[in-house]
Formats: sequence, structure tokens, C-alpha cells
Amino acid sequence: MSEISRIAYYLALIGGILLVIFGLLSLIGYAVSYFGPFISFSFAYFGIVAIICGIIAIIGAKSVTTIVWAIVLIIIGIIGGGLGGLLVIFGGLIGLIAVLIKKT
Repeated sequence: MSEISRIAYYLALIGGILLVIFGLLSLIGYAVSYFGPFISFSFAYFGIVAIICGIIAIIGAKSVTTIVWAIVLIIIGIIGGGLGGLLVIFGGLIGLIAVLIKKT
């Protein structure tokens, strides 16, 4: 595993863990307010989606150096949103770059 692949793996893994943590916090009522102090995104739908996306990101982090999983992680990061989703997107993008560099 090259250094760039390892960075992609760690970014996707940490992002997936953060998605699961923020999803669990959202389910128990301590959601992070994304839109300001008066409108919070703290209903159960976000928590469930974030947990599912986090679990998929944690599972897919091992295979971030394959082109299919890199694209899946980018999509999962977009759906998951937040800080964890951003890290998953960066991990997927770096994994995609690693795959494309390896093929040339």
C-alpha cells in the first residue's frame, strides 16, 4: 500500500467513524446545528442516514484503492454530509487519484 493510498484509507475511516458518532448523537438529541441556532437539522432521518453512510464508509475504507469503491465513497460522503462526509469525500478523491496514477 503506497503512502497516498494509506492517506485515503485513514481519511475515509475517520470520516466514517465521525459519521457514525454524529448520527448517534443526532438520534439521542444532541445534533449539531448546521443552519444556525434557530433551525437545527436534528431529526431522526439525518441520524439514521448518517449511521448507514458511516458504516458503509468504514467498510469501504479498506477498498478505497479500487475505482468502484472510490466512487462509492465519494457518493456516500455527499449523502452523509457534515465533517465526516467531507473527510469521506476527500478519502474517495485521493483514492481515485491513487488508482488513476497507478494505472498510468
